[in-house]
Amino acid sequence: MYNKVFLVGNLARDAEVRYTPAGLPVAKLTLAVNRQKKKDGSVSEADFIPLVAWRKLAEICGEYLKKGMPIAVEGNLQVRSFKGRDGQDRTMAEVVIDNMQMLGSKKREGSSENKSEEAPF
Repeated sequence: MYNKVFLVGNLARDAEVRYTPAGLPVAKLTLAVNRQKKKDGSVSEADFIPLVAWRKLAEICGEYLKKGMPIAVEGNLQVRSFKGRDGQDRTMAEVVIDNMQMLGSKKREGSSENKSEEAPF
């Protein structure tokens, strides 16, 4: 059996980093991924997919990832069940990311050209 997810999209909001009681950093993100383009070129809908990153990757996400940025992620799909605040059973699907790549380009200081920059990790 194989559980691997590859997604490319834009961040729906800034990465949110918290720490577990044991001190492990965990980042929560939401990735907006367009479903399918219509024949006229417009996009019909987008899916908002919850992502989770742990440890060093979580810290990197919190420092560098901002709303609207295009990124590519690789990870696995995790479905978990829990009791909600109202006592009802809930089920949630999220992608636990192993690798992340920032896409697009960033304008460098003192330069009028757009140049691609790689992440410093």
